[in-house]
Amino acid sequence: MAFEFHLPDIGEGVVEGEIVSWKVKVGDKVKLDQPIVEIMTDKATVEIPSPRAGTVTKINFKDGEICPVGKVLVVIDDESGAAAPAPGPSTPATPAHAPAGPAPAPAPAPAPAPGAVAVGTGTAPPAPPVRSAIEVVDATRDRSRVLATPATRRLARQLGVEIGGVAPTGKHNRVTTEDVKRAQNGSAPDAPDARDARDARDASMTTARAADRRPAESDEERIPLRGIRKKIAESMSRSVNTAAHFTYVEEIDMTELVAVRERAKPRAAERGVRLNYLPFIVKAVVSGLKKWPMLNASLDEATQEIVRKRYYHIGIAAQGPHGLAVSVVRDADKRSIFDLSKEIDRLGAAVKAGTATREELMGSTFTISSLGKLGGVLATPIINFPEVAIVGVHKIDEKPAVRGGQIVIRHLMNLSISVDHRLADGWDGAMFLQDVKSLLEDPTTMFMEMV
Repeated sequence: MAFEFHLPDIGEGVVEGEIVSWKVKVGDKVKLDQPIVEIMTDKATVEIPSPRAGTVTKINFKDGEICPVGKVLVVIDDESGAAAPAPGPSTPATPAHAPAGPAPAPAPAPAPAPGAVAVGTGTAPPAPPVRSAIEVVDATRDRSRVLATPATRRLARQLGVEIGGVAPTGKHNRVTTEDVKRAQNGSAPDAPDARDARDARDASMTTARAADRRPAESDEERIPLRGIRKKIAESMSRSVNTAAHFTYVEEIDMTELVAVRERAKPRAAERGVRLNYLPFIVKAVVSGLKKWPMLNASLDEATQEIVRKRYYHIGIAAQGPHGLAVSVVRDADKRSIFDLSKEIDRLGAAVKAGTATREELMGSTFTISSLGKLGGVLATPIINFPEVAIVGVHKIDEKPAVRGGQIVIRHLMNLSISVDHRLADGWDGAMFLQDVKSLLEDPTTMFMEMV
């Protein structure tokens, strides 16, 4: 019996999924719970198992296509009985007991218009076409309705040229100013065959020149834009086209924090924690967000309300096997440095393995983007819409700095912040980053503010 498998609701709020890749094809035998297709929703890719054992008889959506929740995704013949015929579109049926009556006589065909030539016999002429809102008039057939711009008509009047008698050469048989001038001078336009030959020759030369510049097929690779890469493209385009980005940059002296981390690493190792700088940055960011709550917010565009969040779910942007993903450390304000480090490592490993769940990749209120040692000198990160701001973390490097009138070697790092200027001012972003700077440069103050 043919079993129609409808795409299930695979997450709260999910209304559709994109087919990433099929693991089976029509004619394949499948087992119960065997993975048959990868489907992506938001930024999480999930494998859908087979609900039946049997033979795949029909696949309704190809790779890259969108399947709405509830639509038939695949048909599996589980060989348990005869397949019931699929219901067709509803059409009005004639009841079996309806009395038979004479067929209505066909309406008489209208008389042909003068000059019309009848084609065939025994069939009614086609109905006249319905006029659309825009009508293109053939000026060669009806001289009383010549297609020409007001400027061309004015020129014809000035030159004493009857525009109805001018042979048109423009698009849709439009009379151009050149046609009017030729008519005044008594010269005829190019014959249609000559114009066509010239146009074909020009088009051929243009195509030949383009072909000379076109790279060979072996020099190019075409990759379908689908899956997570497509979602990233859509998300980034929406953010850039919606949020009014501005970026502010500050230099941070991380020398004291470098020393604190070195002293804390042995104790972290005892607890199985690989301690890096990101947990300290998360703590400093949370402290700054509490002072500048407009940066821990979003805009509800439907109600035109600014929603300030009293919870702190910090997104950590990291590179995964399919592209950039933002894992979410929930309730970062309630976690210790060691706990934050463990959670960040756990989420990072899940992203790299491609096993992060949808819940682990959604719901952040503020995002930190870091490339670690490859963080470069400066970047202008794109806001993780619909959040208000995002911080870019750059690499720590030993550089000369002036302290107390002396040139000394310090561990320096740049932080950049991109802010949606619709909801927050430059003052908010700058003051927030200054608060983060003061905490990172003097870690003792950071520990004092932890709750």
